[in-house]
Amino acid sequence: MALISTEWNGTEYFPIHDFHHVEYFAGNAKQAVHYYRSAFGFEPYAYCGPETGVREKVSYVLKKNHQFFVFTTPLSSDHPGSDWLKKHGDGIYDIAFSVECDKTAFDSCLSRGAEGIQEPIVQKDDNGEYGKSSIKTYGDTIHSFIYDSNYSGLWAPGFAALNLPDITCPDTALITIDHVVGNVETGKMDEWQEFYERIFGFTTFVRFDETDISTQYSSLKSIVVRSKNWKVKLPINEPAKGIKKSQIEEYLDFNEGAGVQHLAILTGDIIKSITALRTNGVDFLDVPDTYYDDLEKRVGPIDEDMAVLKKLKILVDRDEEGYLLQLFTKPLEDRPTLFIEIIQRKGSRGFGQGNFQALFESIEREQELRGNL
Repeated sequence: MALISTEWNGTEYFPIHDFHHVEYFAGNAKQAVHYYRSAFGFEPYAYCGPETGVREKVSYVLKKNHQFFVFTTPLSSDHPGSDWLKKHGDGIYDIAFSVECDKTAFDSCLSRGAEGIQEPIVQKDDNGEYGKSSIKTYGDTIHSFIYDSNYSGLWAPGFAALNLPDITCPDTALITIDHVVGNVETGKMDEWQEFYERIFGFTTFVRFDETDISTQYSSLKSIVVRSKNWKVKLPINEPAKGIKKSQIEEYLDFNEGAGVQHLAILTGDIIKSITALRTNGVDFLDVPDTYYDDLEKRVGPIDEDMAVLKKLKILVDRDEEGYLLQLFTKPLEDRPTLFIEIIQRKGSRGFGQGNFQALFESIEREQELRGNL
């Protein structure tokens, strides 16, 4: 049974302003950049690599309104990203947060038992100072703390402007990162809930069990932890026992362990976004027409044209605070791991729990095609 609480029961050990960026390891960042530009409408922003004096990697920074994606490719087998890619394939390895002081955040987390990955380092150039530190989280994923309020440069020291040929595509109207979802091993969800509450002082906003998210074949459990200001929301899923392999188990198999399952991008106009994304060739999970047969009875009156939502296959859910609209891409790579959610919120701070059944069944149809159900 779902347990939902909008009360703040955490402890803000240090302020976290928002997501700063997510960083991908990619086998070929140049090609990944082209895909995210042409499909999702991101724009070139910054670059580091041999041309800027960085020898061990290349990193491309893309921007779309208030969000930044970084794509990094190692340039030698000695780089730790090479082992990461061999094990997991392309994916998100760093969920970075904007903080007032990276050292304060790092020291605070370590004092409560976090494992450090990168000690606080402050880089300085003519544009000011840029601080960064990192800690370990589930699987081989990390969280970085970024302090750049006193840095006026483009991105960070060692980066230059990224100039690429223009790409013409419709505006996808994607605003910012809404939440980032992790999949963890069976029995580990509660451990990671406790980790985020103890290390970050987050509070648990919602909890679902297998009675909320299941089909005749499989099910999952999920919790959502959040920061005090609601800017950072981190759902965590684990498999629950079922007759056949669940989507979470399939992810864990192909990712070879825990990791980021998907990130959700907020839009102010989901009809505009999904129309543009479909035009750009983004492939979404299928939603059966029967989902819309009694949708208005289930969710009540909404502003959008129901026929348009049905045509675009957009899902709708309502809670006590309002409603939301959402849709999920199919996996973005050959490994059925990472995907993206597009979400528009009209008062609701939930996660579309009323859509979980339809979503789960749609994912299972894709699993069956892959022979993994």
